[in-house]
Amino acid sequence: MTWQPNKLEQERLDKARELQKRGVELYPRRAARTHTAVQAIEAYQTAEANTPVQVTVTGRIRRVNLKGKVSFMHIEDESGRVQLFIRINTVGEETYSLVKDKLIDVDDFVQATGTMMQTKTGEISVEVQELTLLSKSLSPLPVVKQQVLDDGTIIEYGEFSDVESRYRQRYADLAVNLTVREIFRKRSRTLKAIRQFLDDEGFLEVETPILQPIYGGAAARPFTTYHNQLDQTLFLRISFELYLKRLLVGGYDAVYEIGRDFRNEGVSFKHNPEFTQIEFYKAYIDYNGVMDLTERMVAFVAQQVTGGTTITYQNQVIDLTPPWKRITLRDAIKQESGIDYMDHPTAEALETAIRTKEPQLKPGQTWGKLVDHLLSKYVEPKLIQPTFIIDYPRDISPFAKRVDYDDFHVERFEFFIAGMEMGNAFTELNDPLDQEQRFLDMKKLYADDDDEATPLDEDYLRAMRYGMPPNGGFGMGVDRLVMLLTDQRSIREVLLYPHLRDQK
Repeated sequence: MTWQPNKLEQERLDKARELQKRGVELYPRRAARTHTAVQAIEAYQTAEANTPVQVTVTGRIRRVNLKGKVSFMHIEDESGRVQLFIRINTVGEETYSLVKDKLIDVDDFVQATGTMMQTKTGEISVEVQELTLLSKSLSPLPVVKQQVLDDGTIIEYGEFSDVESRYRQRYADLAVNLTVREIFRKRSRTLKAIRQFLDDEGFLEVETPILQPIYGGAAARPFTTYHNQLDQTLFLRISFELYLKRLLVGGYDAVYEIGRDFRNEGVSFKHNPEFTQIEFYKAYIDYNGVMDLTERMVAFVAQQVTGGTTITYQNQVIDLTPPWKRITLRDAIKQESGIDYMDHPTAEALETAIRTKEPQLKPGQTWGKLVDHLLSKYVEPKLIQPTFIIDYPRDISPFAKRVDYDDFHVERFEFFIAGMEMGNAFTELNDPLDQEQRFLDMKKLYADDDDEATPLDEDYLRAMRYGMPPNGGFGMGVDRLVMLLTDQRSIREVLLYPHLRDQK
Protein backbone atom coordinates (compact mmCIF):
# COMPACT_ATOMS: atom_id res chain seq x y z
CA MET A 1 0.00 0.00 0.00
CA THR A 2 1.33 3.44 -0.94
CA TRP A 3 2.11 5.66 2.02
CA GLN A 4 -0.68 8.15 2.74
CA PRO A 5 0.84 10.96 4.87
CA ASN A 6 -1.21 12.44 7.67
CA LYS A 7 -1.41 16.19 8.30
CA LEU A 8 1.84 16.42 10.26
CA GLU A 9 3.68 14.25 7.75
CA GLN A 10 2.36 16.35 4.87
CA GLU A 11 3.74 19.45 6.59
CA ARG A 12 7.14 17.78 6.73
CA LEU A 13 6.93 16.77 3.09
CA ASP A 14 6.22 20.38 2.21
CA LYS A 15 9.25 21.45 4.25
CA ALA A 16 11.38 18.88 2.45
CA ARG A 17 10.33 20.23 -0.94
CA GLU A 18 11.08 23.79 0.18
CA LEU A 19 14.54 22.72 1.34
CA GLN A 20 15.20 21.20 -2.06
CA LYS A 21 14.12 24.43 -3.74
CA ARG A 22 16.72 26.25 -1.63
CA GLY A 23 19.38 23.82 -2.81
CA VAL A 24 19.64 21.81 0.42
CA GLU A 25 20.40 18.09 0.00
CA LEU A 26 17.97 16.14 2.16
CA TYR A 27 20.09 12.99 2.53
CA PRO A 28 23.76 13.71 1.79
CA ARG A 29 26.12 10.79 1.26
CA ARG A 30 28.61 11.49 4.01
CA ALA A 31 29.05 12.89 7.50
CA ALA A 32 32.29 14.10 9.08
CA ARG A 33 31.89 13.71 12.85
CA THR A 34 35.01 14.28 14.94
CA HIS A 35 33.44 14.00 18.42
CA THR A 36 30.40 12.41 20.00
CA ALA A 37 28.26 14.70 22.14
CA VAL A 38 29.91 13.52 25.34
CA GLN A 39 33.41 13.65 23.84
CA ALA A 40 32.85 17.25 22.75
CA ILE A 41 31.82 18.30 26.26
CA GLU A 42 34.73 16.39 27.83
CA ALA A 43 37.18 17.95 25.39
CA TYR A 44 36.09 21.42 26.51
CA GLN A 45 36.25 20.49 30.19
CA THR A 46 39.79 19.12 29.92
CA ALA A 47 41.26 21.73 27.57
CA GLU A 48 43.75 24.25 28.83
CA ALA A 49 42.38 27.71 29.58
CA ASN A 50 41.79 29.92 26.52
CA THR A 51 42.55 27.03 24.17
CA PRO A 52 39.82 26.78 21.50
CA VAL A 53 38.27 23.35 21.05
CA GLN A 54 37.05 22.78 17.50
CA VAL A 55 34.53 19.95 16.97
CA THR A 56 32.11 18.48 14.47
CA VAL A 57 29.18 16.77 16.14
CA THR A 58 26.18 14.95 14.71
CA GLY A 59 22.83 13.82 16.06
CA ARG A 60 19.06 13.99 16.05
CA ILE A 61 17.46 17.30 17.02
CA ARG A 62 15.54 16.89 20.26
CA ARG A 63 14.70 20.49 21.10
CA VAL A 64 14.68 23.84 19.33
CA ASN A 65 14.42 27.25 21.00
CA LEU A 66 14.20 30.21 18.58
CA LYS A 67 15.14 33.64 19.93
CA GLY A 68 15.40 36.17 17.14
CA LYS A 69 18.91 36.17 15.75
CA VAL A 70 20.06 33.52 18.23
CA SER A 71 18.74 29.97 18.45
CA PHE A 72 19.47 26.96 20.63
CA MET A 73 19.20 23.29 19.69
CA HIS A 74 19.80 20.12 21.63
CA ILE A 75 21.02 17.25 19.50
CA GLU A 76 21.40 13.67 20.66
CA ASP A 77 23.59 10.77 19.64
CA GLU A 78 24.08 7.48 21.43
CA SER A 79 26.49 9.02 23.92
CA GLY A 80 24.12 11.75 25.08
CA ARG A 81 23.09 15.33 24.28
CA VAL A 82 24.89 18.56 23.54
CA GLN A 83 23.51 22.04 22.94
CA LEU A 84 24.10 23.95 19.71
CA PHE A 85 24.39 27.74 20.00
CA ILE A 86 23.44 29.19 16.60
CA ARG A 87 23.87 32.88 15.75
CA ILE A 88 22.91 34.49 12.46
CA ASN A 89 26.19 36.45 12.42
CA THR A 90 28.21 33.22 12.64
CA VAL A 91 26.38 30.81 10.35
CA GLY A 92 25.09 33.40 7.89
CA GLU A 93 21.60 34.46 6.91
CA GLU A 94 21.06 31.65 4.39
CA THR A 95 21.74 28.84 6.88
CA TYR A 96 20.03 30.64 9.75
CA SER A 97 16.87 31.06 7.70
CA LEU A 98 16.52 27.26 7.56
CA VAL A 99 16.26 27.24 11.35
CA LYS A 100 14.20 30.41 11.66
CA ASP A 101 11.69 29.24 9.04
CA LYS A 102 11.48 25.86 10.84
CA LEU A 103 12.53 23.93 7.75
CA ILE A 104 15.07 22.16 9.94
CA ASP A 105 13.26 21.06 13.08
CA VAL A 106 12.84 18.45 15.78
CA ASP A 107 13.68 14.83 14.78
CA ASP A 108 15.95 15.79 11.86
CA PHE A 109 19.58 14.65 11.90
CA VAL A 110 22.14 17.44 11.55
CA GLN A 111 25.87 18.00 11.61
CA ALA A 112 27.34 21.03 13.38
CA THR A 113 30.90 22.30 13.19
CA GLY A 114 32.08 24.93 15.64
CA THR A 115 33.96 25.90 18.77
CA MET A 116 33.08 24.71 22.25
CA MET A 117 31.90 27.40 24.66
CA GLN A 118 29.89 27.95 27.82
CA THR A 119 26.69 29.98 27.71
CA LYS A 120 25.62 32.58 30.27
CA THR A 121 23.47 29.94 31.93
CA GLY A 122 26.55 27.72 32.31
CA GLU A 123 25.67 25.06 29.70
CA ILE A 124 28.60 23.76 27.65
CA SER A 125 27.64 24.16 24.00
CA VAL A 126 28.91 24.22 20.44
CA GLU A 127 29.05 27.70 18.94
CA VAL A 128 28.06 26.66 15.45
CA GLN A 129 29.93 27.92 12.39
CA GLU A 130 28.49 25.40 9.91
CA LEU A 131 25.17 23.57 10.13
CA THR A 132 24.36 20.76 7.69
CA LEU A 133 21.21 18.68 7.31
CA LEU A 134 22.03 14.95 7.33
CA SER A 135 18.56 13.38 7.22
CA LYS A 136 15.10 14.94 7.00
CA SER A 137 12.52 13.26 9.23
CA LEU A 138 9.23 12.90 7.34
CA SER A 139 7.29 11.28 10.19
CA PRO A 140 7.48 12.94 13.62
CA LEU A 141 8.52 10.60 16.40
CA PRO A 142 5.89 9.70 19.01
CA VAL A 143 5.81 11.87 22.09
CA VAL A 144 6.62 10.27 25.42
CA LYS A 145 6.48 12.33 28.58
CA GLN A 146 7.55 11.20 32.01
CA GLN A 147 6.25 12.12 35.44
CA VAL A 148 8.28 11.26 38.54
CA LEU A 149 6.11 10.60 41.59
CA ASP A 150 7.14 11.40 45.16
CA ASP A 151 8.20 7.79 45.76
CA GLY A 152 10.47 7.84 42.71
CA THR A 153 8.10 5.88 40.45
CA ILE A 154 8.26 7.01 36.83
CA ILE A 155 4.99 7.10 34.91
CA GLU A 156 5.13 7.39 31.12
CA TYR A 157 2.26 8.91 29.20
CA GLY A 158 1.67 10.41 25.79
CA GLU A 159 1.35 9.08 22.27
CA PHE A 160 3.76 6.19 22.68
CA SER A 161 2.93 4.50 25.94
CA ASP A 162 0.92 1.72 24.25
CA VAL A 163 2.91 -1.47 24.80
CA GLU A 164 2.05 -3.25 21.55
CA SER A 165 2.81 -0.16 19.46
CA ARG A 166 6.19 0.05 21.14
CA TYR A 167 6.98 -3.58 20.24
CA ARG A 168 5.79 -3.19 16.64
CA GLN A 169 7.80 -0.01 16.15
CA ARG A 170 10.84 -0.81 18.26
CA TYR A 171 12.91 1.65 16.22
CA ALA A 172 10.65 4.49 17.38
CA ASP A 173 10.54 3.07 20.91
CA LEU A 174 14.33 3.18 21.12
CA ALA A 175 14.44 6.66 19.62
CA VAL A 176 12.21 8.17 22.29
CA ASN A 177 12.73 5.96 25.36
CA LEU A 178 16.15 6.21 26.97
CA THR A 179 15.22 3.53 29.53
CA VAL A 180 14.52 1.05 26.74
CA ARG A 181 17.89 1.75 25.15
CA GLU A 182 19.56 1.03 28.48
CA ILE A 183 17.83 -2.36 28.71
CA PHE A 184 19.50 -3.46 25.49
CA ARG A 185 22.87 -2.08 26.54
CA LYS A 186 22.56 -4.29 29.61
CA ARG A 187 21.58 -7.19 27.39
CA SER A 188 24.76 -6.71 25.40
CA ARG A 189 26.81 -6.55 28.60
CA THR A 190 25.12 -9.76 29.80
CA LEU A 191 26.23 -11.65 26.68
CA LYS A 192 29.72 -10.20 26.93
CA ALA A 193 30.00 -11.24 30.59
CA ILE A 194 28.84 -14.81 29.88
CA ARG A 195 31.48 -15.12 27.19
CA GLN A 196 34.15 -13.64 29.45
CA PHE A 197 33.35 -16.05 32.26
CA LEU A 198 33.35 -19.16 30.08
CA ASP A 199 36.42 -18.11 28.11
CA ASP A 200 38.29 -17.57 31.38
CA GLU A 201 37.17 -21.06 32.48
CA GLY A 202 38.83 -22.59 29.41
CA PHE A 203 35.75 -23.12 27.25
CA LEU A 204 35.84 -22.86 23.45
CA GLU A 205 33.02 -20.97 21.74
CA VAL A 206 31.65 -22.84 18.73
CA GLU A 207 28.75 -22.70 16.27
CA THR A 208 26.44 -25.57 15.38
CA PRO A 209 23.75 -25.94 12.68
CA ILE A 210 20.48 -24.04 12.94
CA LEU A 211 18.92 -26.11 10.16
CA GLN A 212 18.93 -29.74 11.29
CA PRO A 213 17.68 -32.94 9.62
CA ILE A 214 16.71 -34.33 13.05
CA TYR A 215 15.78 -32.01 15.90
CA GLY A 216 16.57 -32.99 19.48
CA GLY A 217 18.08 -32.12 22.82
CA ALA A 218 14.87 -30.74 24.33
CA ALA A 219 11.16 -31.45 24.68
CA ALA A 220 9.56 -29.04 22.24
CA ARG A 221 7.74 -28.91 18.92
CA PRO A 222 10.02 -27.68 16.10
CA PHE A 223 9.46 -25.35 13.19
CA THR A 224 9.66 -27.24 9.90
CA THR A 225 11.13 -25.93 6.65
CA TYR A 226 12.18 -27.34 3.29
CA HIS A 227 15.37 -27.22 1.23
CA ASN A 228 14.38 -27.09 -2.45
CA GLN A 229 17.73 -28.01 -4.01
CA LEU A 230 18.34 -30.97 -1.69
CA ASP A 231 14.68 -32.03 -1.65
CA GLN A 232 14.98 -32.32 2.12
CA THR A 233 12.75 -31.49 5.06
CA LEU A 234 14.67 -29.66 7.77
CA PHE A 235 13.92 -28.32 11.24
CA LEU A 236 14.96 -25.15 12.99
CA ARG A 237 16.89 -26.30 16.03
CA ILE A 238 15.23 -26.50 19.42
CA SER A 239 18.55 -27.04 21.22
CA PHE A 240 22.31 -27.19 20.58
CA GLU A 241 22.84 -30.15 22.88
CA LEU A 242 23.42 -33.14 20.62
CA TYR A 243 25.74 -31.25 18.28
CA LEU A 244 27.80 -29.79 21.12
CA LYS A 245 28.26 -33.18 22.79
CA ARG A 246 29.51 -34.61 19.48
CA LEU A 247 32.42 -32.17 19.84
CA LEU A 248 33.46 -33.80 23.13
CA VAL A 249 33.78 -37.04 21.18
CA GLY A 250 35.99 -35.11 18.77
CA GLY A 251 38.48 -34.16 21.46
CA TYR A 252 37.44 -30.82 22.92
CA ASP A 253 37.18 -30.72 26.71
CA ALA A 254 34.80 -27.79 27.11
CA VAL A 255 32.60 -26.05 24.53
CA TYR A 256 29.77 -23.53 24.56
CA GLU A 257 27.45 -21.77 22.16
CA ILE A 258 25.29 -18.69 22.45
CA GLY A 259 22.63 -18.45 19.78
CA ARG A 260 19.02 -18.68 18.73
CA ASP A 261 16.70 -21.62 19.39
CA PHE A 262 13.26 -21.95 17.85
CA ARG A 263 10.29 -23.69 19.46
CA ASN A 264 6.88 -23.89 17.83
CA GLU A 265 4.86 -23.52 20.99
CA GLY A 266 2.87 -20.98 22.98
CA VAL A 267 3.86 -17.44 23.83
CA SER A 268 3.64 -15.87 27.28
CA PHE A 269 5.34 -13.25 29.42
CA LYS A 270 8.36 -15.60 29.58
CA HIS A 271 8.13 -17.45 26.23
CA ASN A 272 8.89 -16.33 22.66
CA PRO A 273 9.04 -18.65 19.62
CA GLU A 274 12.69 -17.69 19.05
CA PHE A 275 14.97 -17.00 21.97
CA THR A 276 18.65 -16.79 22.88
CA GLN A 277 20.17 -19.79 24.61
CA ILE A 278 23.53 -20.47 26.23
CA GLU A 279 24.58 -24.11 26.40
CA PHE A 280 27.90 -25.50 27.59
CA TYR A 281 29.35 -28.98 28.00
CA LYS A 282 32.47 -29.84 29.96
CA ALA A 283 34.24 -33.18 30.14
CA TYR A 284 35.12 -34.88 33.42
CA ILE A 285 32.60 -33.07 35.64
CA ASP A 286 29.14 -34.13 36.85
CA TYR A 287 26.06 -32.08 37.67
CA ASN A 288 27.65 -30.98 40.95
CA GLY A 289 30.44 -29.37 38.94
CA VAL A 290 27.86 -27.78 36.66
CA MET A 291 26.03 -26.35 39.67
CA ASP A 292 29.28 -24.77 40.82
CA LEU A 293 29.86 -23.24 37.37
CA THR A 294 26.25 -22.06 37.16
CA GLU A 295 26.09 -20.16 40.41
CA ARG A 296 29.51 -18.60 39.87
CA MET A 297 28.63 -17.60 36.28
CA VAL A 298 25.30 -15.98 37.17
CA ALA A 299 26.87 -14.12 40.10
CA PHE A 300 29.73 -12.94 37.85
CA VAL A 301 27.34 -11.72 35.16
CA ALA A 302 25.21 -9.87 37.71
CA GLN A 303 28.33 -8.21 39.09
CA GLN A 304 29.42 -7.09 35.62
CA VAL A 305 25.98 -5.85 34.55
CA THR A 306 24.53 -4.36 37.75
CA GLY A 307 27.58 -3.79 39.92
CA GLY A 308 26.68 -6.37 42.58
CA THR A 309 25.20 -9.77 43.30
CA THR A 310 22.12 -8.47 45.11
CA ILE A 311 19.39 -7.31 42.76
CA THR A 312 15.79 -6.17 43.01
CA TYR A 313 13.30 -7.88 40.73
CA GLN A 314 9.64 -6.84 40.81
CA ASN A 315 10.10 -5.40 44.30
CA GLN A 316 11.78 -8.58 45.59
CA VAL A 317 15.37 -8.43 46.82
CA ILE A 318 17.29 -11.43 45.46
CA ASP A 319 20.78 -12.47 46.54
CA LEU A 320 22.69 -14.28 43.79
CA THR A 321 25.79 -14.85 45.89
CA PRO A 322 26.93 -18.52 45.92
CA PRO A 323 26.28 -21.05 47.32
CA TRP A 324 22.64 -21.53 46.36
CA LYS A 325 20.04 -23.73 48.03
CA ARG A 326 19.73 -27.33 46.75
CA ILE A 327 16.73 -29.62 47.23
CA THR A 328 15.53 -32.76 45.45
CA LEU A 329 12.52 -32.53 43.16
CA ARG A 330 10.74 -35.20 45.18
CA ASP A 331 11.20 -33.37 48.48
CA ALA A 332 10.26 -29.99 46.98
CA ILE A 333 7.00 -31.30 45.49
CA LYS A 334 6.14 -33.22 48.65
CA GLN A 335 6.74 -30.16 50.84
CA GLU A 336 4.64 -27.78 48.75
CA SER A 337 1.85 -30.05 47.45
CA GLY A 338 1.70 -32.84 50.02
CA ILE A 339 1.99 -35.41 47.21
CA ASP A 340 4.87 -37.91 47.06
CA TYR A 341 4.97 -38.93 43.41
CA MET A 342 6.88 -42.09 44.32
CA ASP A 343 3.71 -43.31 46.01
CA HIS A 344 1.88 -43.02 42.67
CA PRO A 345 4.06 -44.77 40.05
CA THR A 346 1.51 -44.71 37.18
CA ALA A 347 -0.12 -41.82 35.34
CA GLU A 348 -3.55 -42.96 36.45
CA ALA A 349 -2.58 -43.14 40.13
CA LEU A 350 -0.81 -39.77 40.09
CA GLU A 351 -3.71 -38.13 38.26
CA THR A 352 -6.10 -39.43 40.92
CA ALA A 353 -3.91 -38.04 43.70
CA ILE A 354 -3.68 -34.61 42.07
CA ARG A 355 -7.39 -34.52 41.29
CA THR A 356 -8.15 -34.53 45.02
CA LYS A 357 -6.58 -31.04 45.06
CA GLU A 358 -7.50 -29.99 41.52
CA PRO A 359 -10.84 -31.38 40.31
CA GLN A 360 -10.45 -29.55 36.98
CA LEU A 361 -7.11 -31.19 36.15
CA LYS A 362 -6.75 -31.94 32.43
CA PRO A 363 -7.19 -35.73 32.02
CA GLY A 364 -4.99 -38.14 30.08
CA GLN A 365 -1.56 -36.58 30.73
CA THR A 366 1.55 -38.73 30.93
CA TRP A 367 3.11 -39.43 34.31
CA GLY A 368 6.07 -37.18 33.50
CA LYS A 369 3.83 -34.25 32.54
CA LEU A 370 1.92 -34.66 35.79
CA VAL A 371 5.16 -34.45 37.78
CA ASP A 372 6.10 -31.33 35.83
CA HIS A 373 2.65 -29.90 36.55
CA LEU A 374 3.19 -30.38 40.29
CA LEU A 375 6.54 -28.61 40.01
CA SER A 376 5.15 -25.70 37.98
CA LYS A 377 2.03 -25.15 40.07
CA TYR A 378 3.16 -25.73 43.63
CA VAL A 379 6.94 -25.28 43.74
CA GLU A 380 8.16 -22.92 41.03
CA PRO A 381 6.23 -19.77 42.11
CA LYS A 382 7.78 -19.98 45.59
CA LEU A 383 11.40 -20.24 44.44
CA ILE A 384 12.30 -16.57 44.70
CA GLN A 385 15.90 -16.92 45.92
CA PRO A 386 18.16 -18.92 43.57
CA THR A 387 17.53 -22.63 44.08
CA PHE A 388 18.70 -25.84 42.43
CA ILE A 389 15.96 -28.48 42.16
CA ILE A 390 17.87 -31.73 41.67
CA ASP A 391 17.32 -35.41 40.80
CA TYR A 392 14.49 -35.80 38.29
CA PRO A 393 12.66 -38.97 37.24
CA ARG A 394 14.40 -40.92 34.49
CA ASP A 395 11.51 -41.01 32.03
CA ILE A 396 11.39 -37.21 31.68
CA SER A 397 15.17 -36.87 31.42
CA PRO A 398 16.40 -38.95 28.47
CA PHE A 399 19.98 -37.62 28.40
CA ALA A 400 20.98 -37.87 32.07
CA LYS A 401 22.82 -40.54 34.09
CA ARG A 402 21.08 -42.36 36.93
CA VAL A 403 21.67 -41.33 40.52
CA ASP A 404 23.54 -43.76 42.73
CA TYR A 405 20.71 -44.30 45.23
CA ASP A 406 17.97 -45.76 42.99
CA ASP A 407 17.18 -46.72 39.40
CA PHE A 408 14.31 -44.29 39.12
CA HIS A 409 15.98 -40.84 39.26
CA VAL A 410 18.75 -39.23 37.24
CA GLU A 411 21.35 -36.58 37.95
CA ARG A 412 19.53 -33.59 36.52
CA PHE A 413 18.83 -30.16 37.91
CA GLU A 414 16.85 -27.10 37.00
CA PHE A 415 17.51 -23.80 38.69
CA PHE A 416 14.94 -21.19 39.57
CA ILE A 417 15.11 -17.50 40.44
CA ALA A 418 12.24 -15.10 41.08
CA GLY A 419 9.70 -17.86 40.51
CA MET A 420 11.01 -18.62 37.01
CA GLU A 421 12.82 -21.62 35.62
CA MET A 422 16.16 -20.25 34.39
CA GLY A 423 18.07 -23.30 33.19
CA ASN A 424 18.43 -27.05 32.93
CA ALA A 425 21.46 -29.34 33.32
CA PHE A 426 22.57 -32.97 33.57
CA THR A 427 25.32 -35.36 34.35
CA GLU A 428 25.24 -36.33 30.70
CA LEU A 429 24.60 -39.90 29.65
CA ASN A 430 27.60 -41.28 27.71
CA ASP A 431 26.59 -44.95 27.43
CA PRO A 432 25.47 -45.39 23.78
CA LEU A 433 23.46 -48.55 24.47
CA ASP A 434 21.60 -46.97 27.38
CA GLN A 435 21.02 -43.85 25.28
CA GLU A 436 19.55 -45.87 22.41
CA GLN A 437 17.19 -47.62 24.80
CA ARG A 438 16.11 -44.24 26.22
CA PHE A 439 15.22 -43.08 22.70
CA LEU A 440 13.18 -46.22 22.15
CA ASP A 441 11.45 -45.91 25.52
CA MET A 442 10.49 -42.31 24.78
CA LYS A 443 9.04 -43.33 21.44
CA LYS A 444 6.80 -45.88 23.17
CA LEU A 445 5.81 -43.47 25.91
CA TYR A 446 4.75 -40.55 23.78
CA ALA A 447 2.74 -40.17 20.58
CA ASP A 448 4.71 -39.06 17.52
CA ASP A 449 3.12 -35.60 17.58
CA ASP A 450 3.69 -35.06 21.30
CA ASP A 451 5.93 -32.14 22.26
CA GLU A 452 7.74 -34.38 24.74
CA ALA A 453 8.73 -36.94 22.07
CA THR A 454 12.48 -37.12 21.38
CA PRO A 455 13.30 -38.50 17.91
CA LEU A 456 16.01 -41.13 17.66
CA ASP A 457 19.22 -39.64 16.25
CA GLU A 458 21.33 -42.45 14.78
CA ASP A 459 24.26 -40.19 13.95
CA TYR A 460 24.41 -39.01 17.56
CA LEU A 461 24.43 -42.63 18.72
CA ARG A 462 27.20 -43.41 16.24
CA ALA A 463 29.24 -40.56 17.70
CA MET A 464 28.68 -41.92 21.21
CA ARG A 465 29.85 -45.38 20.14
CA TYR A 466 33.28 -43.92 19.32
CA GLY A 467 33.50 -43.04 23.01
CA MET A 468 32.27 -39.92 24.80
CA PRO A 469 34.01 -38.74 27.97
CA PRO A 470 31.90 -38.33 31.11
CA ASN A 471 30.64 -34.76 31.12
CA GLY A 472 28.23 -32.25 32.55
CA GLY A 473 25.97 -30.11 30.38
CA PHE A 474 23.98 -26.94 30.89
CA GLY A 475 21.39 -24.78 29.10
CA MET A 476 19.91 -21.41 30.06
CA GLY A 477 17.61 -18.92 28.37
CA VAL A 478 19.58 -15.69 28.15
CA ASP A 479 16.41 -13.63 27.72
CA ARG A 480 15.15 -14.62 31.16
CA LEU A 481 18.47 -13.72 32.72
CA VAL A 482 18.26 -10.30 31.07
CA MET A 483 14.69 -9.94 32.40
CA LEU A 484 16.07 -10.60 35.86
CA LEU A 485 18.99 -8.15 35.58
CA THR A 486 16.87 -5.35 34.10
CA ASP A 487 13.79 -5.88 36.30
CA GLN A 488 11.45 -6.57 33.39
CA ARG A 489 8.31 -8.66 33.88
CA SER A 490 7.83 -9.54 30.19
CA ILE A 491 10.29 -11.24 27.85
CA ARG A 492 9.11 -8.91 25.09
CA GLU A 493 10.74 -5.99 26.91
CA VAL A 494 14.18 -7.58 26.47
CA LEU A 495 13.78 -8.67 22.83
CA LEU A 496 14.39 -6.03 20.20
CA TYR A 497 11.86 -7.62 17.87
CA PRO A 498 9.44 -9.89 19.78
CA HIS A 499 7.04 -12.03 17.78
CA LEU A 500 3.53 -10.55 17.58
CA ARG A 501 0.26 -11.57 16.01
CA ASP A 502 -0.60 -10.13 12.61
CA GLN A 503 -1.92 -6.61 12.93
CA LYS A 504 -5.57 -6.37 11.90
